[in-house]
Amino acid sequence: MGETLKRSGAEPVLVDLKKESVENFAKRFPVDRVIDNYSELLEELFLIRNPRYRFDRNYKDEFKKFADAHVGSGGLEKAGIWFYFPWNELLVHYLENDLHQELRTARNKNIITKAEQEKFYNCVVGIGGLSVGSHAALTLVMMGGARKIKLADPDVISGSNLNRIRADFTQVGVSKCDSIVHQIYQINPYAEVHAYPEGITLENMNEFMNDLDVLVDELDNPELKIILRLEARKRGIPVIMATDNGDNIIFDIERYDLDKNLLLFNGAAGDLTLEKFKSFQPQEMPKLATQIAGPDVVVPRMLESVFEVGKTLYSWPQLGDAATLAGVSVAYVVKRLALGEPIKSGKLEVNLDSIFDPNYNSPKAVSEREARRKNILKNIGL
Repeated sequence: MGETLKRSGAEPVLVDLKKESVENFAKRFPVDRVIDNYSELLEELFLIRNPRYRFDRNYKDEFKKFADAHVGSGGLEKAGIWFYFPWNELLVHYLENDLHQELRTARNKNIITKAEQEKFYNCVVGIGGLSVGSHAALTLVMMGGARKIKLADPDVISGSNLNRIRADFTQVGVSKCDSIVHQIYQINPYAEVHAYPEGITLENMNEFMNDLDVLVDELDNPELKIILRLEARKRGIPVIMATDNGDNIIFDIERYDLDKNLLLFNGAAGDLTLEKFKSFQPQEMPKLATQIAGPDVVVPRMLESVFEVGKTLYSWPQLGDAATLAGVSVAYVVKRLALGEPIKSGKLEVNLDSIFDPNYNSPKAVSEREARRKNILKNIGL
């Protein structure tokens, strides 16, 4: 019988090769599969460091010298680091930390330079909401950013989530936090992931916000959105938010790091305070949500769907391409913020329709779209 491990939110277990062999470790823990591609990783690292062999495969002798020097007298098994993932019982052989980062970010160069990569990697990011936010987290880590990342979501994966989350039906009922944390650790077991499967609460908010360089808001709760922004403004932390908009997204950038007097949501809902929000009646919420999202850019089908929720629709529509586009956009903006590069503030639209639909900006299409939008906004009270 193997040792019992906590599976929910567990971190990888590092095998201490000074105390035991991989074989003995596998006797103490329930190992389903051993994955050892260390030789291949080492060869790829050699080629990355010796690009002259890109078109000359005659490097056998040189690689042997490189591998022998790397492995030393301990043998291949004792080179690098072995990690055990308790959630799927995999035992995997990785390069050591610095070499692992060198290998997995090698193809970033020189779009991202070595110095820029280090800044990006050391940027601390907090993400609240792991539907759209899951794409942001995974894209950041895939690009070699955000070694330290904080993730919060109290929900589990449902069947209808799978049109926009990188998971499959075997993960229905699994905590969204656990699912994304596990994926991150398998990409980079040297990451520092802080999971909040209870979500962001008043009790843990201070801990969640501590040390953040950027806050990514993908939450559904409007009151919590306001509370988080008030806290971010006080601390001078920039807030970014990507909102699904059909096949497109609406992107908000609030630079509280530059201006601690900035209105919440860049003033999209006026001088909104928590007190004002609490005074709103339930029937006013669609109006507020539309103001925050951007009534001039929300696509008509999204606006029309608001009135169908609870009637013909269970919830508002969201698409996988928009969620993925949001993750890409968040990662791009976080990288620019981490590198201190100039970035626009305010509400921006990332619109694929305007790029690929040849008729999107025709006078007829614009007129019809604006007429539909005007009629819907009138019903909302805008």
